[in-house]
Amino acid sequence: MKFKRIFLIVIDSVGAGELPDAAKFGDLGANTIGNLAKATGGVTLPVLESFGYGNLTDILGVLPVAKPRANTTKMVEVSNGKDTMTGHWEIMGIKTEIPFQTFTDTGFPKELLDEIEKVSGRKIVGNKSASGTEIIKELGPHQMETGDLIVYTSADSVLQIAAHEEIIPLEELYDICHKVREMTLVEKWKVGRIIARPYVGNPKDGFERTPNRHDYALEPSGTTVLNILADSKFDVISVGKISDIFNKSGITDHHSIISNHDGMKVTTALTKQDFTGLCFINLVDFDAKYGHRRNPEGYKLAMEEFDADLKVLLGELRNDDLLMITADHGNDPTFPGSDHTREYVPLFIYAHEFNGKMLPISETFADIGTTIADNFNLNGTGLGKSLLKDLE
Repeated sequence: MKFKRIFLIVIDSVGAGELPDAAKFGDLGANTIGNLAKATGGVTLPVLESFGYGNLTDILGVLPVAKPRANTTKMVEVSNGKDTMTGHWEIMGIKTEIPFQTFTDTGFPKELLDEIEKVSGRKIVGNKSASGTEIIKELGPHQMETGDLIVYTSADSVLQIAAHEEIIPLEELYDICHKVREMTLVEKWKVGRIIARPYVGNPKDGFERTPNRHDYALEPSGTTVLNILADSKFDVISVGKISDIFNKSGITDHHSIISNHDGMKVTTALTKQDFTGLCFINLVDFDAKYGHRRNPEGYKLAMEEFDADLKVLLGELRNDDLLMITADHGNDPTFPGSDHTREYVPLFIYAHEFNGKMLPISETFADIGTTIADNFNLNGTGLGKSLLKDLE
């Protein structure tokens, strides 16, 4: 074991330019970090600039450096898809051949909605792709009057059910979502996650979502590096939605967060905790609040906030800590529509002892998981190669 603790941060959706197969996904020209910088007049990321971010793709405001402070590269996704679960599962050693179903353009079929109404005893409204905050603004008053379920989806493979906590109690909402999870395990309706989205408020003062969200995910389709670590008695600490993405499989401890900034505060606090293994963090605001909503200015500010938080985290890392930063897909906030984009993702690998350098492009996200397994003298899943010996 070279490093006692590894901190892996997924800056959700921060892509680094179109992949060679981007045309197949309708994503030619996508470049999340590059295009948001151009659209906003530049982005200021001193820490990530020093890591070599400007060496990976053209970013207004982020210059290439002759000597990166981190071991830096970008990675190709080999799985067939560009969604959250596909990207995270590949990071941990699973190649997805058949993409998860999405209902972004069509909404869910009437047959499925009829079954949900039958098991819940409630009518359904919505049934479209929408922002979670916008749809409760639109349909919240209706739900308060009728008790109907607000069902909606997104660019991900998800079925989300929003319910006012004073109209539909949490226990009832969770029970409905559990039943919907069971009925959507069949191939024709299979989605990656069912998400309970409770909210509170009123039409006059507005509505807001509560922290009582609950995800009902699919089990990973195979063994992941998380399972390998946990089975070998190493700690696997989840921060943010990691636990949901892997349906708690291979997770030994979990910390919920309410924002990117909160996620970085929790992660920094965890540097004070004595553990041996992996701390796996997802920061979802980039994707959920700014990418899907096509808000480059908000995305820029979120990136600058992360860079400032990253500086604080670096100051708390120990000499036997390894930090890895990557993404799971792109979500170019300047691109048409509201879908994810098929892009390279960055990979920064930092430790206090490293001098840093540019690494060859990784042929799969799974190089991350394999490197983590190798650090703890374990075999990975067979997908990807270890970069451990290449780090300097």
